[in-house]
Amino acid sequence: MSERESDAQAPASRYDAGMAVRREVLGDDHVDRAVAATTPLDADFQQFITETAWGSLWTRDDRLDRRTRSCITIALLVALRAEGELAMHLRAGLRNGLTPEEITEVILHTAAYAGIPAANAAMAVAKDVLRN
Repeated sequence: MSERESDAQAPASRYDAGMAVRREVLGDDHVDRAVAATTPLDADFQQFITETAWGSLWTRDDRLDRRTRSCITIALLVALRAEGELAMHLRAGLRNGLTPEEITEVILHTAAYAGIPAANAAMAVAKDVLRN
């Protein structure tokens, strides 16, 4: 698919493509729980993240592979101190082929640029996720 075709995808196909990638990266159990927990309050948000993050960005595998996208996402979540999302994306990184050692390296690298307190909090999350 060309860049123009990808950029011009109809929202329904972006949603479908996003849901497929979301399931591949996060796993059916996680996505099923998220879908089941959707309420009128967050339905538009769930559609937005599925179309935008998953259907427009994570589907661009010809530009960055999923392992690289996982590294970037983990680093950003560490830097933003988004521990609530971090555990989910640590598991996604493992599903995308990252090793625990590579995840540790991403956190260590992020510490130098985003700060030790952020990386320390992320390492606590990683220790919990990676031991399971």
